[in-house]
Amino acid sequence: MIKNTAVIPVQGVSMNILLVEDNKTICKGLKYYFHNNNYETVVCSTYKEALEKSGGDYDVIIIDITLPDGNGFELYEEIKNINCAPVIFLTALDDEDNVVKGFELGAEDYITKPFSSRELLARIKRLTKKNNTSNVLTLGDITIDSSARTVTKNNIPLELTSLEYRIFLMLVQNCGKTVSRESILERIWDISGNYVNDNTLSVYIKRIRKKLGTDIIKTVKNIGYRMEKK
Repeated sequence: MIKNTAVIPVQGVSMNILLVEDNKTICKGLKYYFHNNNYETVVCSTYKEALEKSGGDYDVIIIDITLPDGNGFELYEEIKNINCAPVIFLTALDDEDNVVKGFELGAEDYITKPFSSRELLARIKRLTKKNNTSNVLTLGDITIDSSARTVTKNNIPLELTSLEYRIFLMLVQNCGKTVSRESILERIWDISGNYVNDNTLSVYIKRIRKKLGTDIIKTVKNIGYRMEKK
């Protein structure tokens, strides 16, 4: 059966931030400020670049809504299908409609420019603290740390790709229930932004089973997959 155990935050470990912002001055200032506070920053200045780098291991993603080649709201909707890190909108758009839209989409926070770097960092710390106190799921000898986005078996890390992890986590969160192929396909995108097709999903499931070294993922004929309880 799945058990929940508290995660103890590790002190002094660098956090990773994806910053999607086309203002070079803001990027330079935030990168320096974050680095001095033990946060490493990957900077993207365009929608396209952000999509290419969004599959990385980030603790927080910061998105400007007005980008030179696209809209930050649309970018968020694509990124959330690739990466489960919390998102903060950082933008000059301060009207109520945009603020409400940001939260309705599912962002954790919405900060308007001009802003205080100190306040932004405080909000980031609040988000990362909340994530670090989330639960670890255990399924027999397999452990899934949803805050660190890692999977281990007998304490040995399993090298799952971003999409493999998302598929596996979805099955684990619905352990004992059948998850349709359509539901999985609707929830996952490849990094290029195209839907993963049915045949490709079968390949991903096969790879996950091989990496797990166990047959706990069962195929439900003509429907989908079910994670077996242990």
